[in-house]
Amino acid sequence: MSNIQDKVVVITGASSGIGEATAKELASKGAKLVLAARREDRLKKLQDEIQTIGGQAIYKVTDVSSRQQMEELAAYALKEFGKIDVLVNNAGIMPQAFLAENKVDEWDKMIDVNIKGVLYAIAAIVPSMRERKSGHVINLSSVAGHNIYPGGTVYCGTKFAVKAISEGLRQEEAMNGTNIRVTNVSPGAISSELLETTTDPTMKAGLEDFYQVAIPAERIAKTIAFAIEQPEDVAINELIVRPTNQVG
Repeated sequence: MSNIQDKVVVITGASSGIGEATAKELASKGAKLVLAARREDRLKKLQDEIQTIGGQAIYKVTDVSSRQQMEELAAYALKEFGKIDVLVNNAGIMPQAFLAENKVDEWDKMIDVNIKGVLYAIAAIVPSMRERKSGHVINLSSVAGHNIYPGGTVYCGTKFAVKAISEGLRQEEAMNGTNIRVTNVSPGAISSELLETTTDPTMKAGLEDFYQVAIPAERIAKTIAFAIEQPEDVAINELIVRPTNQVG
């Protein structure tokens, strides 16, 4: 039996890209899914697809930048399934531009979604894991959380923060003996809707050229499944997954 079978998995940003692909991959391995995103039509469609193949999935429309909505998501998952085994902190946006463009509203939104969203999910869900002394937090950082490049300064900053949060959480939970595993996944160029969040035309053109080497989101979904499948005494802490031909 797969170590994923019957695990309750909360996935943020589940309506497309890596979140959607991960939901389908884990459903095929017997996970019970709690899908969260802002677009209800996409969530309902994904739920239907999962149920059609015999999987289990519920959903709740959620904005990760709202602490209250994240708390409501956690409460809903616990009410419906009685536990949360895995949190996949996947929701994120990537509006990129040079700092001189002063796109301050976009900076604020990235901080709200990419950093606060991760922290709100941890605050809402990890306490129930601590009570059970079992759980797994998987945070989606990025290769941009390891490398800084012009135009991506704020985005890189948010993904460096996710990497730091992951390592800090890992150390604290290990120190306190809660048996909570923490995995930081840093994808490179992945085919998804992430590019659509960049409004600056020059940066978007450059990103579209860079993303010519992009690999399908399913590759990251399988990476996430690999981390979950390990025996409970094994924590895969850091995974960087690039297309073979990606240079940076």
